[in-house]
Amino acid sequence: MRKTWMLLALACAFVAVPSAGAITPTSQQDFVHPYVGLVAFYDAAGNRLYRCSGSMLTPSVMLTAGHCTDASTGAVSARVWLDQGAAGYPSSGGIPAHALANYGFTGFTKAAESHDAGLVILDRPVSLPLYGSLASTGSLERLTKQRGQQVTTFTASGYGLSYRSPVGVVDPRERLMATEQLINLGNHLTDGFNVETTASPGDGRGGTCSGDSGGPLLYDTSNTIVAVDSFGQNANCRGTDFMYRVDRQPVLDWIVANTPPAERALVHIVSL
Repeated sequence: MRKTWMLLALACAFVAVPSAGAITPTSQQDFVHPYVGLVAFYDAAGNRLYRCSGSMLTPSVMLTAGHCTDASTGAVSARVWLDQGAAGYPSSGGIPAHALANYGFTGFTKAAESHDAGLVILDRPVSLPLYGSLASTGSLERLTKQRGQQVTTFTASGYGLSYRSPVGVVDPRERLMATEQLINLGNHLTDGFNVETTASPGDGRGGTCSGDSGGPLLYDTSNTIVAVDSFGQNANCRGTDFMYRVDRQPVLDWIVANTPPAERALVHIVSL
């Protein structure tokens, strides 16, 4: 599930804009980020509502977007698939989760600060060979100062659509990844809270689409998460992507505070 912000935004109505990895032929199957998973959300009656992507930070904690864990959608539980092909989704398998946390998602109706971060706490921990790390406070400003905006690149990963147009949709339901380039950190849609990146095909770059919501924006080719997939401005997943930054102290503090006490020391914060 991914939000599309058409200038004036769309309150809390979720727009079905496919989301998964990249929207170009340059997208690749992602076997290198085992901590990136597909997460499906359910209402109190057990009906599946929508899907997002997310990153396991510890054996029990998945970071995703706030609009994915927003209680106003009716979501009260989730299931998480962590293999590249999400085997069994949507009819079987997955790890159940009955604890959802929300950073206070405000909807995409006002300022750039949407509080678009959420957590899914698994019912049972999962052992993985690798977990995602979090970028320390102000990492993006430091990186752009050191390297320059035009050469700051990221890797996006997720389980959304790989293509959407007025006449067709391609939904591989697998983890895909693509390279994105920084566009802006300081316009009226970013304002220090979001990252604007490339989404249109070209020069080997890719973008995200519906279903990629909550998936990580990783610095360069590292496993360090600087933001989570938040919204776009084009229903066909063209134009630019907007990612909600997690390299901000209030967000980092909230993540740690909502991590089960036994796993708080496992949340890895990296200085970039």
